[in-house]
Amino acid sequence: MEKITIKAPLSGVIYPIEQVPDPVFSQKMVGDGIAIDPINSVLTAPFDGKVTQLHSALHAITVTHASGLEVMMHIGLDTVSLKAEGFSPFVTEGQSVRQNDKLIEFDTDFIATNAKSLMTQVILTNGEVVESIEKSSGSAKAGETDLLLVTMRVAAAEAEEIGKEVISEAVIIPNITGLHARPAAVLAGLAKKFSAKIELIKDDVSGNAKSVVGLMKLNISFQDKVQLRAVGTDAAEAVAEILPQLESGLGDEGTVPLAAPASIEVPPDRAAPAPPRSGDPNLLLGVCASPGIAVGTAVQVKKEKFDFAEEAGDPYTENVRLAKATENAKNYLEALQMNLHMQSNPAKAAIFAAHREILDDPDLLDIAKSLIAKGKSAEYGWQRAFSSYAKQLENLKNEVLRERANDLRDVGHRVLRILTGKESEELTLPEQAIIVAEELTPSFTVTMDTSKVMGFCTTTGGATSHVAILARALDIPALVGIEASALDIKNGTTLILDGTRGSLRIDPSDELIKETIEQKNLLKKQREKDLAAAMEPATTLDGKNIEVVANIGGVDEAKQSVKSGGEGVGLLRSEFLFIDRMTAPTEDEQYEVYRAVLDALEGRPLIVRTLDVGGDKPLPYLPMPTEENPFLGQRGIRIGLERPELFRVQARAILRAGSHGKIRIMFPMVSTIQEIRDAKTMLEEERTKLGVDPVEVGIMVEVPSTAIIARQFAREVDFFSVGTNDLTQYSLAMDRGHPKLAAKISALNPAVLKLIKLATEGAHLEGKWIGVCGGLASDPDAVPILVGLGVDELSVSVPVLPSIKAEVRKWSEMDCKNLAESALECISGADVRELIAQARK
Repeated sequence: MEKITIKAPLSGVIYPIEQVPDPVFSQKMVGDGIAIDPINSVLTAPFDGKVTQLHSALHAITVTHASGLEVMMHIGLDTVSLKAEGFSPFVTEGQSVRQNDKLIEFDTDFIATNAKSLMTQVILTNGEVVESIEKSSGSAKAGETDLLLVTMRVAAAEAEEIGKEVISEAVIIPNITGLHARPAAVLAGLAKKFSAKIELIKDDVSGNAKSVVGLMKLNISFQDKVQLRAVGTDAAEAVAEILPQLESGLGDEGTVPLAAPASIEVPPDRAAPAPPRSGDPNLLLGVCASPGIAVGTAVQVKKEKFDFAEEAGDPYTENVRLAKATENAKNYLEALQMNLHMQSNPAKAAIFAAHREILDDPDLLDIAKSLIAKGKSAEYGWQRAFSSYAKQLENLKNEVLRERANDLRDVGHRVLRILTGKESEELTLPEQAIIVAEELTPSFTVTMDTSKVMGFCTTTGGATSHVAILARALDIPALVGIEASALDIKNGTTLILDGTRGSLRIDPSDELIKETIEQKNLLKKQREKDLAAAMEPATTLDGKNIEVVANIGGVDEAKQSVKSGGEGVGLLRSEFLFIDRMTAPTEDEQYEVYRAVLDALEGRPLIVRTLDVGGDKPLPYLPMPTEENPFLGQRGIRIGLERPELFRVQARAILRAGSHGKIRIMFPMVSTIQEIRDAKTMLEEERTKLGVDPVEVGIMVEVPSTAIIARQFAREVDFFSVGTNDLTQYSLAMDRGHPKLAAKISALNPAVLKLIKLATEGAHLEGKWIGVCGGLASDPDAVPILVGLGVDELSVSVPVLPSIKAEVRKWSEMDCKNLAESALECISGADVRELIAQARK
C-alpha cells in the first residue's frame, strides 16, 4: 500500500482537527486532517502535485497528489467573507507544483482582525481513498515537519451506476458568500447518503456533489443558478431530499432567501380580524418595553414609502451615487453619536455606532452592487439588499438578533432618503401624544420630543430591541408586540397606556381617565417618599428583615445602587464584559472591573454570575453550531464546562477580587448535580493555585428540575437565587420574548410560585439562604407573595430599589404567608394579582 507524507504548509502550533472552533471542520464534515495556528504568512505546497482548486476568495486551495489524494488547505475561519482581501496567490488552478513551492501569501494582521480565526486546516477531502492517517502534534515548521503520514487504500474497481436519471429545476443560490467549504461540506454529506451518482451543474459545467473540492471548483456564487443531476436507483429520492436544503442555504447563516413563500388565500368570510386577547375590544395587550402609565391621544406613525425607478443606465454612475449616499449617512450618524456622548448618553451613542458599522458591511454592499451591475438603480439595489438582510434576521431563532432587523431598516431608509432627495417627514405632535405604529426606528425614538410624547406602542419588536432600550432610557412607558388592531385606532382617540401591565385602553371613560391621572400622581409622590426613606432597612411590620440588593451590569450601576439604598449586589451580569468585542476579556481586565464594583459598593456584598451566554446569546469569538432550540441547548454553566478555559479565567479573576471585599460566585442555568460538582472542582483547582481564601458558591434556580430537588442541590452550595424569567418560560413552555404569548405568560402563575416554594423549603432545610433575582422581584405586587414563600433576599433593578424596600415595610410576615398560601390555590397569574389587589384594600 502506498504511503504519502504531507509536509507542513505553515509554521505554527499543531492542533487536532477536533479542536477547531467550527463544527464543519471539527466534526470532519469536510474530511479528516489537522490544523495549524500559523506564525508565518506564506502557505506552501505539502507535496509534489497539481493545483486542482483555487477558491475565488483565495482563502482555500486544493493540491492533488499523483495517487489521487486531495489535500485542501483552508486559511483561517470565516475568511471567505473577506472576498480575497488580504490574500495574494502565487499559483493558478491547473498548475503543477513542487513540495515547498509558495501557494498563497496572506496578511496575518488583517485576517486576525477581520476574521474569526487564523487557524488553518489541512484536510484530506477524499477520505474514501485513505486506509489510515498518522498525525503529528506539538509545533510545525513549514516544509520540514512531517504533518501527516497517509496510507492509501487499494482501489477497487468501481461499478458504473445504472438507473434512472433525474435533473432538478434550476435553483438560485441564497448563500451570500456562495458555496464555500462549509455549505459545500453539508451538501457533500447529504449526497453521500445516496448510492446514486449526484452532480451539481452550473453553466453546463458539472461537479461531483459528493466531493467538497468538486463543488468548490465550480466557484458557485450568490444568486448563481444551479441544477442537481442524479443517476441511480435512488436518484429521485436524492434530488427530493437535497433540493430543498440547497434552496434554503444548506444551514449557512449568511443566506438571503430570494423567493417569498406562496400566499394562502383566505375566504372573505374568514378574513375577519382576530378577537382581542383580553376579550375586551377596547383593551389591547402587548409586552412591556418600558414601565409606567401614560394618558394621551393617539398619533399614528405610518411606514415610510419611497418612489424611484427600478432600472438605470450607467452602473458606474449608480455606484458613485450609492457611495456618496452611504458616506453622507455615516457622517450624519457620527454627528448624532457625538451629540449623544456630549449629553452623557454612551449607551444610546453605541446604538448609532453600530448603525455606522452596518453601512460598512461588505456583504450588504455587494448585494446592492451586484444588482446595480445588472442594470438596476442605486435605490433599487440598496433597498433589495437591506430588505433581504432584514428578512433574514427576522427569521432567526435568536431573539436579540431578530430585533436588529429594525436597526437595519432604519439605516436603509436613511440612505434611501439621501438617494431620493426625500426629506424626513415632520411629525406634528399634539400635547400628551401616545404614538402608535407598526414599528419605530431607533433614530425616530431618540429624536422624539419627550415634552409631548407620553408613551408609544408598536405591533412589532420585543423587550430587547434598541427601541425598547431607548424608551427605558427616556423614562417613558412603552409597549411592543401590541395587537395589530391598534393600527386601526383613529388619530386623536384618547388612550391609557400601562407599560407595567402591558395594556392599552382605547377611548376610556372620563372617570377612568381621572382615576388613572390620580394614580399616576400618587405613584410619583410615592416614589419621592420611597427615595427619601431608601437607606432604611426593609423590615416587615412584625420584624422580619429582607435583604434588598441590586441587579447590575457595570460599575456605574453599582454606584447608583448605593445611592438608591441597595444593600449589596445580588446579580452582577458578567456577560457585559464579554459582549461587543472580538476577543474574550483577559483575567486582569475582569479582575479590575470586579474590584472596581466592590470599591463602589463600599463594603457591601457582591454576587458575580459567571458568563451566561449560549445559542440564544452568541459571542463572535465563541463559535457555536446553530441549535434547533437554543433555550434547551448549550448555554449558562454548560458553556463554562464545555469551554473550561473561559470558566477558569473568570474564576481566577473573581477569586483574586475577593481580597478587596465580600464576593460570591453564582453559576447560571444549573440543571444537574454533576454540573455543580464539575464547576466547583475547577473553581477549587484555581483557588488552590492562587492560594486565596474560599468564596461562597451559589446557583441560579432557573429550571424546574433544580427547584424540584432543591434540597439535594442545597447540600452542594451556599445559597440559591431564583431566576424567575427563565423559570417561568421553562415551567409554562412559553418563550418569554414571544409577543403573542404576552397575555398568558406570568411569573405569578401558581405553578411557578409552587416551584419557588419548593426551592425555598429545600434551601432552608439545609440551612442555606435563598434570594430571587428575576424580574418578579422587581414587581411590587409580587413582594408580599415572595416574602410569604420564605424568600430571604430580593435582588431588583436599580431604579426600583426604594419602592421595593418600601413595599416590604407595608406587610407583616404572617399576612404574607397567608397571602402566599392563598396564591398557591389560584388557577392563574391574573387571579393571583386580583388576590393581591384585594389584600391591599
